[in-house]
Amino acid sequence: MKKIPMRTCAVSGEKLQKKELIRVVRDKEGNVSVDPTGKANGRGVYLKGDIEIIEKAKKSKILNRKLEVEIPDSIYDELKEVVSKWKEKII
Repeated sequence: MKKIPMRTCAVSGEKLQKKELIRVVRDKEGNVSVDPTGKANGRGVYLKGDIEIIEKAKKSKILNRKLEVEIPDSIYDELKEVVSKWKEKII
């Protein structure tokens, strides 16, 4: 049996399969980006693929604390875009 990688959502605290989460990564230079592959180098934080979770992350500034850098609004917009594309694939 193949092992399924599990990760924890930074906002909800739920343990989910890695493929159900979106990774936000900060590289050594302090640049923040959305990592759809989950393989980019740097410090990563996982968020559940849900618009409400992204809104809570923005409101609570949890990504700022976890990644120790100011997160621009464009990252949250990009996260919402990724989630809406996921929802379209499912439906």
